[in-house]
Amino acid sequence: MINHAPDPALLFKAETLAEALPYMQRYAGSTFVVKYGGHAMGDADAAEDFAEDVVLLKAVGINPIVVHGGGPQIGAALKAQGIESRFVDGLRVTDAETMKVAEMVLSGAINKEIVSWIAAEGGRAVGISGKDGRLVTATKVQSAHDLGFVGEPDDIDTRILDTISKAGMIPVVAPIGVGADGQTYNINADTMAGAIAIATGAERLFLLTDVPGVLDKDKKLLSDLTPRDIAALKADGTIHGGMIPKLQTCIDAVEGGVDAAVILDGRVPHAMLIEIFTRQGAGTLVRQG
Repeated sequence: MINHAPDPALLFKAETLAEALPYMQRYAGSTFVVKYGGHAMGDADAAEDFAEDVVLLKAVGINPIVVHGGGPQIGAALKAQGIESRFVDGLRVTDAETMKVAEMVLSGAINKEIVSWIAAEGGRAVGISGKDGRLVTATKVQSAHDLGFVGEPDDIDTRILDTISKAGMIPVVAPIGVGADGQTYNINADTMAGAIAIATGAERLFLLTDVPGVLDKDKKLLSDLTPRDIAALKADGTIHGGMIPKLQTCIDAVEGGVDAAVILDGRVPHAMLIEIFTRQGAGTLVRQG
């Protein structure tokens, strides 16, 4: 008698696809903004998984927009040129010389590398910065300390993103903006991604970084948070340091109309797909209470 029982591994894959179907149907036609950054960008396997995930999103009818960082790579390039890196409140002080290096690394090396990763997985991507088509008009960040040419988004013109997405391609955006006077500004990639998510009416904002998400005092993952929860966690010291501005970006996004924002560990294989297409989720999701 021939045994027609399916291979357990194949059965598991089929069940996974069946579980994903309602999520695919729900999000078809939606825009997802994905910020990719941190040291996860330096992991070749993680980079390949990230590119596969983005290509799959496009294939099932979701419109991903990738916004990337590059702080460690900028730091390495500055060091190689003998330029000291200085930070104030987590933001790189950006003089004219530093700005040139930052733009070269972000708009040049990193941006085109991500485009090539997506192409290697069968996708079509277009690399741009906020200067292209005046996508992002920026103003100088006002601070007690002069940060130089560090900017924040003042206006987002989404037409170039819409054109790229409607052509079946994936926009990959470097966090560089331009002032009304033509001055180039370095923009925090989380802030840039949040502003683009709001401007495009994105369904989801994903911040892929090199931490699992928001952890409680026992180092356990907090999977669901509201702005009120975040305020309490900040007040009692549970969240601190670099997680505070990331969560503020999430709060700004959901208060600006984005359905939910998620902080994910970009080093975990296919973390974004697990978060989107399974009931379990993979990171910390922030939504309005």
